[in-house]
Amino acid sequence: MSTQAPTDSRERILARIREALQSPAPKRHLNPPAGLPTHQLEPGGVGHTPQEWLPQVPASIEDRIALFERNSTELKTRVIRCTGEDALVEALKCLATEQGWRRVASHQFPLGHTAILSAGLPVTWVDEGYQVADMESADAGITGCECLVTQTGSILITAASSGGRTLSVLPPHHVVIAHRSQVVADLSEALAVAKASHQGKEPAFLSFITGPSRTGDIERILVLGAHGPKQLTVILVD
Repeated sequence: MSTQAPTDSRERILARIREALQSPAPKRHLNPPAGLPTHQLEPGGVGHTPQEWLPQVPASIEDRIALFERNSTELKTRVIRCTGEDALVEALKCLATEQGWRRVASHQFPLGHTAILSAGLPVTWVDEGYQVADMESADAGITGCECLVTQTGSILITAASSGGRTLSVLPPHHVVIAHRSQVVADLSEALAVAKASHQGKEPAFLSFITGPSRTGDIERILVLGAHGPKQLTVILVD
């Protein structure tokens, strides 16, 4: 290999790849960590399913909710727990006061529609169309979801469960209202929930949201809100 220093970006990247290839990757699948199932390993030691290597998820719903909260906190997602509709209304009022909301945008989903009205929030409903100016002036987009994923701290939304594409992308604060029964273990279970709720028909769009919009491309400094909402809040109703 030539010892001449790379002179352009392409050569620098290729040089780093060549350097990395000098060290073999660890073959962790040949020595499975204790406690992982090994009965379906192939002769070479590789499991048939990725679940064998993903973080383990507790069995009880309370432990799953606690893990979802921890994962969400690490991802800069705020989780607010409340019991009953009155507490949900109060949580929305507190958020509106704390964040200085002047107007929100939402869709008419069962868990949120009455609560938003009861909280007295000026709202733009998107179900039957909306004025672009009203959406652009919304301080928060309030949506439902398909489910909350314990394993990754993610939120699974579809066009049907989040009122289309705009509410979860355009307003600077995305608020998701979900019930504790919507907490699932992992990505596979989340996709099964979405498949069942749409009766086998593919939704117009499906997205996993894992923390607020972010980028670390510029000088490796994490910037929130680069390509979407700067804040993400989950209100979890017991």
